[in-house]
Amino acid sequence: MSGKQTDLLRQIFTAAITAVDPLRVLKDHLPEPPKGRTIVLGAGKAAAAMAKAVEENWRGRIDDGLVVTRYGHGLPCRHIEVVEAAHPVPDAKGQEAAQRILAKVQGLTADDLVLCLISGGGSAIMTIPGAGLTLADKQAVNKALLKSGANIAEMNCVRKHLSAIKGGRLAAAAFPARVVSLLISDVPGDDPSVIASGPTVADPTTREDALAVLKKYRIEAPAAVLDRLNDPACETPKPGDPRLALSETRMLGTPQKALEAAAAAANAAGYTPLILGDLEGEARDVALVHAGIARQVARHGQPGAAPLALISGGETTVTVRGQGRGGRNAEFLLALAVALDGHPGIHAAAGDTDGIDGTEDNAGALLTPDSIARAAIKGLSAKAMLANNDGYGFFAGLGDLIVTGPTRTNINDIRIILIDKAGS
Repeated sequence: MSGKQTDLLRQIFTAAITAVDPLRVLKDHLPEPPKGRTIVLGAGKAAAAMAKAVEENWRGRIDDGLVVTRYGHGLPCRHIEVVEAAHPVPDAKGQEAAQRILAKVQGLTADDLVLCLISGGGSAIMTIPGAGLTLADKQAVNKALLKSGANIAEMNCVRKHLSAIKGGRLAAAAFPARVVSLLISDVPGDDPSVIASGPTVADPTTREDALAVLKKYRIEAPAAVLDRLNDPACETPKPGDPRLALSETRMLGTPQKALEAAAAAANAAGYTPLILGDLEGEARDVALVHAGIARQVARHGQPGAAPLALISGGETTVTVRGQGRGGRNAEFLLALAVALDGHPGIHAAAGDTDGIDGTEDNAGALLTPDSIARAAIKGLSAKAMLANNDGYGFFAGLGDLIVTGPTRTNINDIRIILIDKAGS
């Protein structure tokens, strides 16, 4: 029956992505055209799709536009320039695009509108080092944060205080123009100040918070970074800043919306959905929790009876200690495989909704009850490969990667576990 379940897992994953496709959901959230100029700016993995959706649905004139997205995530637009740059570690293309974006909001008036298209990934893709910093300084800190196990809010707290455009600085620079930000959330709780490091909203975190993150994860930052964070001048615009009074946010897509779409698809296939919500933590630890719930459903019908679909979202973290090819979803599934140890009737999928699991070419992977047994025949040890952070290698070896290519949206991860009745 594994073929039937794996096909269904792919269908459910696709349903979640479709529910937050900018080309489908953006048009109902557009503001009225202004008396003055309309400037369209943006950053993130969904930025190109959002720009295309604006062009298809805008009822006025677009006077200028520039968005920056991840390499391979671009789309052709007529009036809005699309630039591609690096993620998750910033590069010179992202810095140049960010500098141009900041320049486009200079000298605007109260009659003008800045329409900002913001989605996950914008923190790395749109980067301007703060005073005294170089791109190399920011790259070094980004690499260290990515390996540290820090969650997205912690990473973006540091990024905001090392930036000349994030943490509300873009909206402050656009004042007195009206700023309307259309957001696709990739963070638990949908906090606009965390999504892409909140370039158009006030930042409640402080430079002391950023220093605490570096200390917590024992990150040896370059001297220039520490000098920057110890300088009060690096502080971001705070709630109540009058320059942000005309900044408005509108949420287009959220992890919850995608989870509900996944649940509806599972229910239509005869599985009772149980949404666990947006989860954070080490991928291995989150896998152990999911495995425990799945076994309880299979053995005792608690907290629900099979056939049942466990569905969760959010962003886990991976503290990298090995040398393998990973991705947090592959790590989650490999840890789940070890924990379930071939338990019959349990199939799973996990993937990043942007189509890229970490830095690899897959969105995620599929797990079947016989994954460990099939791997053993091929000489692949699940436990050894988990210790080496080589989830990608494990599932690639089985031919069980989920490869979608760039989806041009991003509401973080979707995890689905199908639990069937014994003997079905």
